[in-house]
Amino acid sequence: MTSTLTQQVEQAAPQPTHRVAVELAKAYRLLNHGPTVLVSAAHEGRRNVMAAAWNMPLDFNPPKVAVVIDKQTYTGALIEASGEFVLSVPPVALVHQVVAAGNQSGRDVDDKFEACGLRSAPASLVAAPLVEGCLAWLECRLLPEPAMAGRYDLFLAEVVAAWADPAVFSEGRWHFEHDAQRSLHHVAGGAFFATGEAVQA
Repeated sequence: MTSTLTQQVEQAAPQPTHRVAVELAKAYRLLNHGPTVLVSAAHEGRRNVMAAAWNMPLDFNPPKVAVVIDKQTYTGALIEASGEFVLSVPPVALVHQVVAAGNQSGRDVDDKFEACGLRSAPASLVAAPLVEGCLAWLECRLLPEPAMAGRYDLFLAEVVAAWADPAVFSEGRWHFEHDAQRSLHHVAGGAFFATGEAVQA
């Protein structure tokens, strides 16, 4: 990271974000470039959030996604109990919060959102919260594939609502004006790449 970008990251805090609906047939574009996501879930007054690097779109209509979540995690238990979750796409500006969400268990804190310096907002169709300050959000309902979840920790879901910050995604396309707005791509051990420049073939 450049020193300027590092300063932007250090000064950043999740803020309420303007959201616009994304046509469900184009919801796959929010994940197609392989970003790390924040997975949030809620059930019977409990909620949690975790980071997940292994996720992908699966279908267009209806849109479906896959995400690998260890079934031993608190988030995994909440997803299995509620049948719902949200994928939020965080920007570079939230890298420290993403690392925090990936390195501690919600079982060890009263409120992991607060512990990680994250703010939440209500979703439109599911009980799981959105993570404020992100670039895009996919509200998901779990598909009944218990064998896949049990054997591979692979959760499949249908996207029932999709949102994006119009400052970075509009007309079905990503467009980043500031480096701190770019999405994150986890490599290993807390190291990330940021989304690069678009190349038109």
